[in-house]
Amino acid sequence: MEDCVFCAIAAGAEPADLVWGSERLVAFLDRRPLFKGHVLLVPREHVVTLPDLPAALREEFLAAAQRLCAAMVDVLGAQGSFCAVNNTVSQSVPHLHLHVVPRTRGDGLRGFFWPRRKYAAGESAEYAARLRAALDA
Repeated sequence: MEDCVFCAIAAGAEPADLVWGSERLVAFLDRRPLFKGHVLLVPREHVVTLPDLPAALREEFLAAAQRLCAAMVDVLGAQGSFCAVNNTVSQSVPHLHLHVVPRTRGDGLRGFFWPRRKYAAGESAEYAARLRAALDA
């Protein structure tokens, strides 16, 4: 879809720190992460909300989400993960995206107050490479 930043990332027209991809899905680091390693999983096809996700994509989408959750623990040393999808309300980009966020006890994330963080120069590429290596294994 024209003017959709996630469609542009999925097509390779917009830069992003790619973590994983298939013919129909792509995962990349959030530019404003809750915690370092925060990933967004999106369909390459323009889909606005979870209810709009074609049935043919559901299994692959969930399987990719499971792999990303496991990578948070295996590679980043997280104790678990937080997954979330906004549908229309609070959806900053009108393209379906699943947030997969690494979590540890005492990390400070409380309720729905989510302070964003920044990567130091070159740090996002390092996080993406670590996750990519685990997902390619």
